[in-house]
Order: sequence, then structure tokens, then C-alpha cells
Amino acid sequence: MERGMKSVAVVLSGCGVFDGSEIHESVLTMLSLDRLGVKTSFLAPDEPQLHVINHISGEEIGEKRNVLQESARISRGKIKPLSQANADEFDALIIPGGFGVAKNLCDFAVKEVDCEINKDLLSLVRTMHKQHKPMGFMCIAPVMLPKLLNKPVKLTIGHEPNTVAQIEKMGGIHVACKVDEIVVDLENKIVTTPAYMLAESISQAEEGIDKLVKKVLEMTE
Repeated sequence: MERGMKSVAVVLSGCGVFDGSEIHESVLTMLSLDRLGVKTSFLAPDEPQLHVINHISGEEIGEKRNVLQESARISRGKIKPLSQANADEFDALIIPGGFGVAKNLCDFAVKEVDCEINKDLLSLVRTMHKQHKPMGFMCIAPVMLPKLLNKPVKLTIGHEPNTVAQIEKMGGIHVACKVDEIVVDLENKIVTTPAYMLAESISQAEEGIDKLVKKVLEMTE
């Protein structure tokens, strides 16, 4: 790594909004990081994904796919298993949304408030938090924060009532937020944005995501 170059871990959860990472959010995150001259490392669980969804019909299909292999489609093959992550190598961490977050990084889609977090993700995030490193979560990803940090944390998923209620039951402090804005928890160095929880176009999603990336990088100083 070049001297002075920041290093950011991007955690993916598959490939495709309904059963993996939201592709637009992932690519916009990559683009913002690249424009800022950041070294980006991709991580994903080397595990079977919950299920596979036909993205045309929205119906489940009888296939089995691996989260790491699917995520590699977005990262152009450059990706490591989440179990091999070393928090010391990163200045910050960002997690794009997509239902894969709630299906493959945790089981919020099935258990809601009783959800459990992937143990490797839990370990990485808690270690980075102890190191006072900033982290960004977009779209549905912020639902994991109360359990990831095991403490009240200020966050947003926009303003979807049922999801907000679940977050608050887990101890999160939800803040309503416009699609192009971010919510910053300075004490915990957490930045969140609604992205496609509210966005009606890729350009709308881009505004909040770019602000999130820039704020996360600013907080590494």
C-alpha cells in the first residue's frame, strides 16, 4: 500500500438486490472510493446464501449459490473470505445494502429482532469499533448496528415504519432521513444513509452514498 493511502473494507453479501448485495449501491460505493484514491478490499462470507431469487419474477428458484462466489461478480474476482479479514489492515469499513445483508450477513429477514449476526462480521466490526475506526452502512444494512455494537447507536434506514420499529426494539436510535442525506453518530463513528430504501433512481442513491463515503473517509483523519 502506498504511504498515506487509505484502506477501506467493503463487505458484500452476494449479487443482486433480492438475495445479495444491491449492485448499484455496491458499484457507487466503489466509484466514490476510487475517486478518492482509496485502496478497496472486498470481503464476503464463504457460505451458502439463504436462497436464490429470480430477479425478473421475484420468485425463489431451486438453486444453491455461494455468497463469496456471487459477491466476486461485483468485485471482478478480487475478494477474500470474511473469515480471513484482519481489522488492522483497514482504516474504515463500508457495507452496501440489498436483501443479502438481512439474509446472508445476518438473519433479520427471518427473525427480525431475534436476528443473529454472522460471527466473522461481528468479530471484524467489533474489533474495528474498539480501534475507533469509522464505518458506513447503507440501505437495510443499518438494521444490524444495535447488535453489531451491542449498544444504542444513532442510524437511519429512511423512514419505513415496520423496520424502524424493529430497530428501536433492538435498542437502535432511528433518525428519519431524506434519500440524499446521511446520519452521523459521531461518538460511535457510524455513518448511515437510506439509499434504495428511499431512492427512486440510481442518481438519487448516488447522492447519499457519495456523502457517506466522503464522511467515513473524513472521520479516518
